[in-house]
Amino acid sequence: MTDHSSEASPSGQVRRHTVLIIGGGAAGISVAASLLKRRSSLDVAIIEPAEEHYYQPGWTMVGGGVFTPEVTRRPMREVMPDAVTWHASRAENIDAEARLVRLESGESVAYERLVVAPGLVCDWSAIEGLEEALGQNGVTSNYRYDLAPYTWSLVQSLEKGKALFTQPPMPIKCAGAPQKAMYLACDHWRREQRLKDIDVSFCNAGGVLFGVSDYVPALQRYITLYGIETAFSHRLIAVDGPSRTARFAVSDKDGEREEERGFDMLHVVPPQKAPAFIAQSQLSNEAGWLDLDPATLQHRAYADIFGLGDASGTANAKTAAAVRKQTPVVAENLLASLDDTPLAAAYLGYGSCPLTVERGRIVLAEFGYDGVLQPTFPRWLNDGTRPTRLAWWLKASLLPWIYWNGMLKGREWLVRPARRD
Repeated sequence: MTDHSSEASPSGQVRRHTVLIIGGGAAGISVAASLLKRRSSLDVAIIEPAEEHYYQPGWTMVGGGVFTPEVTRRPMREVMPDAVTWHASRAENIDAEARLVRLESGESVAYERLVVAPGLVCDWSAIEGLEEALGQNGVTSNYRYDLAPYTWSLVQSLEKGKALFTQPPMPIKCAGAPQKAMYLACDHWRREQRLKDIDVSFCNAGGVLFGVSDYVPALQRYITLYGIETAFSHRLIAVDGPSRTARFAVSDKDGEREEERGFDMLHVVPPQKAPAFIAQSQLSNEAGWLDLDPATLQHRAYADIFGLGDASGTANAKTAAAVRKQTPVVAENLLASLDDTPLAAAYLGYGSCPLTVERGRIVLAEFGYDGVLQPTFPRWLNDGTRPTRLAWWLKASLLPWIYWNGMLKGREWLVRPARRD
């Protein structure tokens, strides 16, 4: 790996690469590794300012007391493929006409093919008072590495009172994560015989428990088991930590009103959006996300640009499992575009959401575009519409190993792309 993180690059200097990738998260590292597995001589560079790489799906387990936070983090240089040039700066602007990416460092990087995979932005400031409240007075979130341990601390210490779990408007990464935190907390309180003294509410800005109806019956059984109040069309708009109150905008047939709720514990999932350099560019769709063909993952307007991961405007669930399926599609189609051959690989919208309904059991939701079920295993082995111990083993033991030792190394297990007609 060529590391430019310590170099003082002169303003105006232009570096050139055959393939330039924006983002060193799950999507960027995986697609770089997959490209190099296919063509080891390829000149690949990654733009990524962070010095640490996180296995974000593990943060739910940290918040549930299953993982320690340290197992979800590694130095970025350890996961960056050896043959990759690393530009340790932030992308500020994409000039798609000139095939240039301008960096925060002042340099510009030219490309023949660009892969846009910067992830999304958790918009903590969109909720009044939230940034000041986080990490104290019972306010937490599993969407931050430093706060997931606080979630577990609150779960352990709460003996009675009111616990609120919120979900913002879609899209968000891992749509099941707000519920995962809640179910693991309730399971702990049930095992400790405290649940009867804790009022639990799921305040969801949406109107349904889960967007794919096949999985709702199993989830509803746990809602009933734990005695959880489901408050739909409740969008969190403000938090007051010292007074332990949360304010919601509530929509009903008469319009929108505001409602205040007290809490002893508040788990917040922030609103989420695309990075500004995408949302404010010619590369975005009307909602501000990267405008990609849903099957080929090639940009709709710029044939030399591909994308994957959470910043994409495709209608799949934003999960690491989606990235696993998207990676070989982008790798195959990008190389085909360099070779001036047809793009043959197709992504069918696969995403997976392992819903941790209790410690030891998971509802393994796997689905693609339009909510079509796409189970990895035959039903006799694992029925994804029911909570199973096998799915828990996958989430707790196998998937982290696959992430670090397979996905980030370009090993594509059980992710063969569909073929285009």
